[in-house]
Amino acid sequence: MTANHGATFSIYRQQFQISEEFLAKYNRPGPRYTSYPTAPVWRDNFGPDDAQQAFSDADHVARPVSLYTHLPFCESLCLFCACNVVIQKNKAVAAPYLDTLRSETASISRFVSKSRPVVQFHWGGGTPTYLSPVQMEELFGFTREHFSFAADAEIGIEVDPRVTTPAHLESARNLGFNRISMGIQDFNPEVQEAVHRIQPYEITRDTILSARALGFASVNVDLIYGLPYQTAESFKFTVDQILTLRPDRVAMFSYAHVPWLKKQQGSFEKHLPEGMEKFRIFVAGLRRFLDAGYLYVGMDHFALSGDELAMAQNDRTLHRNFQGYTTKAGADLYGFGVSAISGVGSAYTQNYRDLHSYQSAIARGALATMRGYRKTPDDEIRGALINRLLCHAAVNMAQFSHEFGIEFRSYFQSELKRLEAHRADNLIFYDGADLCVTPLGRIFIRNVAMVFDPYLERQPADKSVFSKTL
Repeated sequence: MTANHGATFSIYRQQFQISEEFLAKYNRPGPRYTSYPTAPVWRDNFGPDDAQQAFSDADHVARPVSLYTHLPFCESLCLFCACNVVIQKNKAVAAPYLDTLRSETASISRFVSKSRPVVQFHWGGGTPTYLSPVQMEELFGFTREHFSFAADAEIGIEVDPRVTTPAHLESARNLGFNRISMGIQDFNPEVQEAVHRIQPYEITRDTILSARALGFASVNVDLIYGLPYQTAESFKFTVDQILTLRPDRVAMFSYAHVPWLKKQQGSFEKHLPEGMEKFRIFVAGLRRFLDAGYLYVGMDHFALSGDELAMAQNDRTLHRNFQGYTTKAGADLYGFGVSAISGVGSAYTQNYRDLHSYQSAIARGALATMRGYRKTPDDEIRGALINRLLCHAAVNMAQFSHEFGIEFRSYFQSELKRLEAHRADNLIFYDGADLCVTPLGRIFIRNVAMVFDPYLERQPADKSVFSKTL
């Protein structure tokens, strides 16, 4: 990937012209594939006993461990947000939640042998720096007591520059956090006001400079395209400001408009850029980052060439899970906190989404499992294929056949027929034994992956589940 960056960039220049008809054809609801099967397929009759069995089975296999802790609290609501958050200015709510987290951590740790190294640990939210530095230290220390961390573990935290103090950053770094991510979304004042997130450039700049001075190995930022009042020109201004800060990674997410799930999003619906205008905003960001030397890792992620994500893609070890793109393939993920998801062995489990149900379950001494799923052999095959397409934009059909004991063209006969329309539209091509995604196809990679997802056909036609792919 890095070796032919210039060639790849020139190809992108040729691929940016699409028609209204093309966009209407492919810009439709679809999963982001942080799991396969996706969450709507999971089953409510998968409960705590099933989760315990999945955890026990995984411990016998003894893969490395990835941990995720969900800290849902925020002081104010960003109107674009579709995450599971709790808005509360009174920070006294954090103490009982942390007690519950510690109980859950202790409970799950019983199923994770200390011989299994924790190679990745992430705090997300919400706003993890909603906690005080002392609370951060106590929670982190408790987790370290119950799990064995690898010396080179990737330890990341999401922060909100608006509420993160120098003491927060110093505590995080002293605890061992080595990666820091922060939401920006957009620097345009009109956009910030519309989405209720006033965050001047200077606050973000100072947070990034402080993080670098403290020795964080990687600084990552999040942007969102498709927000109210955004234009291609205004978004170029935001990206240009980002480039002065030179983050190691950038996530440039498509705004997920799901007002049937998050009612507050309806407040600015009439001001959203749609169709070709939203595509032009994406292209403006894509071009700016490519011009600045970033590599397009996939879907919505960019990385500098020396970043681990870029290197993992180059050697085809990149992976995708509930935290997005990751270099930690082959690790079992254990999630703690309200709504948290685990992916261990062949099973997915998810905690209750509301605080009361989550805390009540843990108080009873049970796991807080709301639903889950145990994958079939066909799920494993399709999940691996989708993961490789999203991470590497190619799959070697002969190698894949050998690995899974199938004949690729026979197993996916109907899917390959449906892909002919994608090939005619220049989203995919065949290069000898490889099924490859074109540069244009990488922009619409979710659409390519959807061809291999038979569960989509079983979704009720009148029920909206996913946001649009662009």
